[in-house]
Amino acid sequence: MNLNATLFAQFVVFILLAIFTAKVVWPPLMKALDERAQKIADGLAAADRSKQEMVAVERHVQIELSKAREEGQRRLNEAESNAAKLAEDLRHTAEDQAAKIIAQAKADAEAEALRIKEKLRTEVAVLAVKGAEQILKREVDASAHAAILKQLADEL
Repeated sequence: MNLNATLFAQFVVFILLAIFTAKVVWPPLMKALDERAQKIADGLAAADRSKQEMVAVERHVQIELSKAREEGQRRLNEAESNAAKLAEDLRHTAEDQAAKIIAQAKADAEAEALRIKEKLRTEVAVLAVKGAEQILKREVDASAHAAILKQLADEL
């Protein structure tokens, strides 16, 4: 066999194999590679979108947390203010009640003092009449001398 014919036959087979590969094998292989590249690109884009969404959600969460903290602080301040106002109202009410109790006690004490003074006046008048009776050795009629006894009681 001739070397040139073998070389030529191998060259023809190689060309046929190259054409066959280019027409039959290469397009599905390139299609598979393109699809794989597209899936990878889509996955990376989805990952980027997810990352951006995660950052947006984190910002939203931070904003909501700060709003919740502010609301909690506002409610706490409001509760403290209400408690202080309530304590102040209770203090004023207690002071008013204490003032009323003291005024009532003073009025009761004055009334009791007047009652005791009146009782003492009556007793002194009775004693004065008895003393005068003893001195005069006769009975003094209290009803007959009521005006004099009243004047005596007023002077005491």
